[in-house]
Amino acid sequence: MEELPDKELSRLTVKFRERLTQGESLDDLLPEAFAAICEADRRVLGKFPYDAQILGGIALHKGMLAEMNTGEGKTLAATLPLYLNALSGKSTILVTTNEYLAIRDAQEMGQVYDFMGITCAVGVSSKPEVQMTNKEKKRIYRADIVYTTHSVLGFDYLLNNLVSTASERFMRAFNYVIIDEADSVLLDSAQTPLVISGAPRVQSNLYELADFFVTTLMEERDYEKEENKVWLTEAGVEYAEKFFQIDNFYGEEFFEINRHVVLALRAHTLFKKEKEYMITPGGELQLLDGRSGRMLPGVKLRGGQHQALEVKEKLKLTQENRSVASITYQSFFLLFPKMSGMSGTIADAAEELRSVYHTEVVVIPPNCPVQRKDWKDSYYKNAAGQFQAAIEEAVTVHKKGQPVLIVVSTIRETEAVSRQLVQEKIPHNVLNANNAFWEADIIKEAGQMNAVTVATAMAGRGTDIRLGEGVKELGGLAVIGIGRMANTRQERQARGRAGRQGDPGFSRFFVSLQDEIVMANREKDIDKYAEGKAFITRTRLKKMINNAQRIGEEQAVASRKRAMEYDQVMQKQRELIYATRDQLLDGEGMDKRKLRTIAIGNIVDFLAREGSLDMPSLRRYILDHISYHVDQEESRIALNDPRAVEIYLMRRVEQGLKEQEKKAGSKKRMNDFMRKAALSAIDDAWVEQVDYLWQMQMAVMGRASAQRNPVFEFQKDALEAFRKMEHRILNNIMRNILLSNLYIDADNRLHILLP
Repeated sequence: MEELPDKELSRLTVKFRERLTQGESLDDLLPEAFAAICEADRRVLGKFPYDAQILGGIALHKGMLAEMNTGEGKTLAATLPLYLNALSGKSTILVTTNEYLAIRDAQEMGQVYDFMGITCAVGVSSKPEVQMTNKEKKRIYRADIVYTTHSVLGFDYLLNNLVSTASERFMRAFNYVIIDEADSVLLDSAQTPLVISGAPRVQSNLYELADFFVTTLMEERDYEKEENKVWLTEAGVEYAEKFFQIDNFYGEEFFEINRHVVLALRAHTLFKKEKEYMITPGGELQLLDGRSGRMLPGVKLRGGQHQALEVKEKLKLTQENRSVASITYQSFFLLFPKMSGMSGTIADAAEELRSVYHTEVVVIPPNCPVQRKDWKDSYYKNAAGQFQAAIEEAVTVHKKGQPVLIVVSTIRETEAVSRQLVQEKIPHNVLNANNAFWEADIIKEAGQMNAVTVATAMAGRGTDIRLGEGVKELGGLAVIGIGRMANTRQERQARGRAGRQGDPGFSRFFVSLQDEIVMANREKDIDKYAEGKAFITRTRLKKMINNAQRIGEEQAVASRKRAMEYDQVMQKQRELIYATRDQLLDGEGMDKRKLRTIAIGNIVDFLAREGSLDMPSLRRYILDHISYHVDQEESRIALNDPRAVEIYLMRRVEQGLKEQEKKAGSKKRMNDFMRKAALSAIDDAWVEQVDYLWQMQMAVMGRASAQRNPVFEFQKDALEAFRKMEHRILNNIMRNILLSNLYIDADNRLHILLP
């Protein structure tokens, strides 16, 4: 490849594609295609992938999750499998954790693809307020390679399945995806639901009453709490029935009371101010990202949980919106026939990733041996001693001119460290993961001489820290971690900020009994040790802190598994609905013959429900489902003869069909109208179903008492709700087709006014 002129090198793309059409596979092409793109990387970017990067590229092409150390050049390594898979002409996507990285990588690597005759597009904008049209999105997703974020891609998938005509669809069928920072997306964000909200619900008046009720409960007597779950005891259920004057707290007719009590109970016991959310000076409740500590403006908890928190904090109640479409990242990335990913810290979760995503993790050896020294952790009884020791270490290192990166877990801790550094008169930068664009510029400079940077664990992730002139001689970057983090992966990620590509550096963590993860999984009498009221050995201290992290990790795995079990139910229903929508959008699935079958089924169900039929009920059914016109024959029908009623109603259906076809003006227009009417019926029912399932997830979490398994309860109720939805869809298809108002305007266009 090295000997080929530029034109011949770039022309290889056409030749590779021809060979694919002649029967060769992507695996057959891999050596030559990788060699070609490596040479293109060298000519365009001045960077030739190392052997380690080529190995990483092979793993990614094979659909594996590759662990590559921080600074090993994952962005460049991805050009190899992206180019190879784009040759197939099928969708090829790389997703990152934020817009900055997607835009940066697409602009830089896009030069290489352009050189090789491959189109590349970026699916995000640097301005969040900019909304792309379906036409713009269609242009983006038509590109050979797309760089975007996991959240934008997920929302685009949901939006693509809400369109009302085939021409509005903008996505190609999923084929191949590479997930950058895969552990962050597939594990830490796994339970994060992508939810599209629709019309607001009728505001409930039960929030305040349920909140007051919950404040009268006593833990252990009325409710029990475990991990991220809380439920009423039998005594609590009896008390609830007396308080609300109902006879069955779990009865279907009292679903809303049950739901609001569960929401209020969760709000008071599972959500902590300054940890999961904060109150802005303007009195708005804003959620906090548990991984990065950043605020999430505009993001709300679903199913009424956000409103329950607002009532708890005595804030103005915001509008609760319906959820019209939703999916979790776990279910979303399982939609790709071929999924791969890369991260500096993913091997620790290999078993869970294999179980959930059916992918293997492979550890790629570093290009240069790691020279960083990871010192043993320093253990303290309380936060005061821990922070003081960490700051003293930072000051000592800073005096030598060596750059220091102080990594903490939350925004509050970055501010606390910053105040102490100000007292020490040390200039520094603070990164709270609020703006991925400028934080990346700051983190890049964290390796310069005398630099001191305070950051949350996720701030600037994906951005290399290069050492400034003379820093290697001082010992490289010093990473000081304060606090035991939620999992060992986050700590390895923090340590990996130093020592890139064989650079020197060191890392040390300062941990205590008052770290958040330790307090969340606290052992009995931990406070007396932290406050110095009781003696504790160093061995015991170390064991308590490390056990707390282990328990937290185990609970996180269990929580992700439980979320997957909930979403699997929704995923099956979602697949059925979306497949039916696609059939209708592509011109299949609805004609007069099928409507007759639906109508017979609806009429038989109606007669079975009614039992003893009377004339008002018959007329009401006709007006609601078949025709707005009164027929003189109605009075002569033998209501005690179900077969006679069925024949009469079907005659009215046939009559209605003829009238609608006459208004439509042609058989083709009639079929188009019927498809649209059916699509509307499906969409209306599915919106109700998605919203109900979200509410029900909250409600069943309160059924852990009386040996009830919440997941089984959800599965049972969701199946029953789906069957009801199917009946509702069939009734509404018939209703929409027979009762819609059709007319043709002066320009010969058909207009449809649904009932």
